[in-house]
Amino acid sequence: MVVDDHRLLAEALASALKLRGHRVLAAAAPAAGAAELVITRAPEVCLLGTATPAEPGMFDPVVRIKRERPQVAVLVLGPVPSPRGIAAAFAAGASGYVRHDERIEGVERAIMKARAGEAAVAPQLLQGAFSELLNPAAQPDDEGQRLLQMLTPREVEVLVRVADGEDTRLIAAGMGIAPSTARTHVQRVLMKLGVGSRLEAAALAARTGLLDRAGPVGSSVPDGEP
Repeated sequence: MVVDDHRLLAEALASALKLRGHRVLAAAAPAAGAAELVITRAPEVCLLGTATPAEPGMFDPVVRIKRERPQVAVLVLGPVPSPRGIAAAFAAGASGYVRHDERIEGVERAIMKARAGEAAVAPQLLQGAFSELLNPAAQPDDEGQRLLQMLTPREVEVLVRVADGEDTRLIAAGMGIAPSTARTHVQRVLMKLGVGSRLEAAALAARTGLLDRAGPVGSSVPDGEP
């Protein structure tokens, strides 16, 4: 059975499988009710399409299918997934993950593996997933992390103290540096963050979650000043 919100994709894949000798019970494109449809028809293998594999709750239909029809092997059809997407699919009970742009031969191999009770996922997908897990890339939309990487550990501590309302004298005393050095650090922080005042810097740090990532103050390496 092929179930996908895109009817054209579902019907094209079903037709291709039929031409290769597979019996396809149904090709459907329900916006909802996918689990109900699969549970009712109880195919050997279900190809279940998804557009956002990392979205919370996306694999709830898989969970229900496996709970009520554990003999049905569910293959997820989706875009190039993140490691989290692959993990979520298998955690929900899927037998495999097949990319939307896979050749029909690859889909057929996945079906054969799923029917045999094997995990069906392309080696290159697993390789990419492990590579990303071992060497995670910075998230482009994580502004707090991006800003944090622009600052030195010393400047991060200065920013935390600024957000706590400390003036130059208190910053200098707390960090064991001269007031002139503290003032220089503050100016560098403002320049790197692209803001014009301490208040703006504190607000930006709080809004982006930078303060939550920074940790407690007092942990940076001293400047070597008396």
